[in-house]
Amino acid sequence: MALGSKLYLLIVSFFILSLAQAQTNDDSLFIKKISDEILQNGHAYANLRELCKSIGHRLSGSVGMYKAEDWGIKTLKNSGADNAYKQPCMVPHWVRGGAAIAKFSSKKRSKNPEFSVAALGNSLSTKSGGIIAKIIEIKNYEELNKRKDEVRGKIVFYNYPYNKKMFGGAYGDAVRYRGGGASAASKYGALAVLVRSVTAANDDNPHTGALRYNDSFPKIPALAISTKDAEALSGFLKGNYKEDNFYLKSNAAMLPDTIAHNIIGEIIGTEFPNEIITIGGHLDSWDLGEGAHDDGTGIVQSIEVLRVLKTLGYKPKRTIRIVLFANEENGLRGGTKYMEEAKAKGETHLMAMESDLGGETPKGFTCGMTDEQFSKVTTWKKLFTLLEADKFSFSKGGGGGADIGLLQTAFKTAQFGFTTVGNRYFDYHHASTDVFENVHERELHLGAVVMAAMVYLVDKYGL
Repeated sequence: MALGSKLYLLIVSFFILSLAQAQTNDDSLFIKKISDEILQNGHAYANLRELCKSIGHRLSGSVGMYKAEDWGIKTLKNSGADNAYKQPCMVPHWVRGGAAIAKFSSKKRSKNPEFSVAALGNSLSTKSGGIIAKIIEIKNYEELNKRKDEVRGKIVFYNYPYNKKMFGGAYGDAVRYRGGGASAASKYGALAVLVRSVTAANDDNPHTGALRYNDSFPKIPALAISTKDAEALSGFLKGNYKEDNFYLKSNAAMLPDTIAHNIIGEIIGTEFPNEIITIGGHLDSWDLGEGAHDDGTGIVQSIEVLRVLKTLGYKPKRTIRIVLFANEENGLRGGTKYMEEAKAKGETHLMAMESDLGGETPKGFTCGMTDEQFSKVTTWKKLFTLLEADKFSFSKGGGGGADIGLLQTAFKTAQFGFTTVGNRYFDYHHASTDVFENVHERELHLGAVVMAAMVYLVDKYGL
């Protein structure tokens, strides 16, 4: 190669590297502005306080749900949304109907031990008289199948502990018994099930959550029992109580479906307004606590992304859409409706991000996208190293979150699931302890910084 050609290539390479470095510096500076604004003047924590303390739980179909919808519209407008509106959808309407009861029932004893329990979401009631029957402890599905002839006419107690040795996947491992345990036991003639709470916490708080009935078998009542009481009950059943009857009482009921709404706020794109970036979490929550970590934190972080971009005068190329999804907890109707309407309108969905793992210290993102898209995203990792949130995991199928997952199926939309260190999340998840006081302000705002930084980069450079 001639000396002149080599010199030309050297100059071009130097120019490209200089340009890339200049872009990186510009991005770093803008992300610093995002960080400074949120960490000094962030609204997410105050918004979460109002959501939790003025409204409280937001179970689909409840009064709290409708109050939260109005709160969402108001907060999006106050945060600078170009427009904010409600997208209607039909949702399940399940009610707890008051406290549940679980205790031994023996006339020969002066006092029968009682246990801390709560009905599982979508479960049927035990009827007004409750259920009195023998109770059988089952460790896992393998034992259930082996002992199927012993189950008929009894209450099945699933005592499957949360695997504390697992660094990831422990929830998915244990939640099988909450989700499908009722129908699995009903197949063999059980009258009801009691399920050990899906948490590593050792306390007296039962954790609720949705079950899924298999319509091939009778629907039977299902309740969660706290971890401490699961251990206590197991001990009783190994001792003098193994032949005693057990009493369960639950007042839960499934009412007809009712109307709810996804709450949506937008900043309209300046260059590609038809390319949509969706950021959100779910507005509904279970009714035992205040829905602070699940998913109040995701809601207020998403709104904060919109607020900080507006405050800094950023003009996005693409339309940034904040979605507060309805009914993630016991039906996923909000996410389904959002996808259906997007498909019907022929919308283009470039990227979707969900925050639904609580408000703890940010870790990074799960990235559900193509290899090429992930390669591009990894070039931004050093910008997130400064934020200590550069753990990017790759998945070709999903990885973003329940509410936005259907967008990937329908549009091949790139997914970002915001992740946290998650050390405490499942201690509070679906329990009475999921309250505002258990969210740390700085951790919450750091999460909003990380989310806003990724939204800025995707909007600026595309995928």
